[in-house]
Amino acid sequence: MTLSQLAIYPIKSTAQVSLDNCKMGAFGLDMDRRWMLINNEGYMLTQRKHPKMCLIKSRFEANQLVITAPGMEQLIIPTQYSGELISATVWDDVCNAHNCGQQAAQWFSHFLGISARLVYFPHEEVRQVDLDYAKQGNKTAFSDGFPYLLISQASLDDLNSRLAAPVDMRRFRPNLVINGTEAFAEDDWKAIRIGDITFNLVKPCSRCVIPSIDPETAKKSAEVVKTLAGYRMRENKIYFGQNLIAEDAGKLEVGMEVEILDTC
Repeated sequence: MTLSQLAIYPIKSTAQVSLDNCKMGAFGLDMDRRWMLINNEGYMLTQRKHPKMCLIKSRFEANQLVITAPGMEQLIIPTQYSGELISATVWDDVCNAHNCGQQAAQWFSHFLGISARLVYFPHEEVRQVDLDYAKQGNKTAFSDGFPYLLISQASLDDLNSRLAAPVDMRRFRPNLVINGTEAFAEDDWKAIRIGDITFNLVKPCSRCVIPSIDPETAKKSAEVVKTLAGYRMRENKIYFGQNLIAEDAGKLEVGMEVEILDTC
């Protein structure tokens, strides 16, 4: 088995950045979901209510984040912030965050057609991962709840065999994609090693409406979620993928060997 894809999502709920290699930071992969859009009340904005967010793309250039979207001039912001802190809420977690400024707020508000502000998760901020699944000190930035998400390519292939038209892995927003497994083999893993780094698989990922959104057009189709519900639902939730926590720091690279250390 090998690591076949590696991806981050610098701004929560916007387009992925595919990588050949990536350092592991304090909150997961380096720069993964360090930025987030919030409304006037400080609550997160996501594709769940604002599908156009999937059309917002970003890339890193010379310690800056370059952001683009259809019909918009590019926006350039720094990758480090200091100064003003405001409150930003991810689900039930209230975090301190740096306000990225009025220019960014105007840019995102104009594109989405709603009031939006961009915020950055400070390095010194601590957002503890749910202790029902993690140890004290395991933390994440603006992800939904866990620092890493893994899906096997075989699981997507299985889903695509049931769909009228195949869909891209981008709909499911993993950080890590594994080749060389049977479909849904990851459901039975408790611990794996990628290169020299050990990961614990701590919780299956329950899915929302986002996989129904085409990342190229922002249009919704019910087929993906409806199909998954037919064979991946239990306790009234659809599961696809596994949330992970890393035991080690280091660097990941596409092509690294994946070893199963423990199973359920």
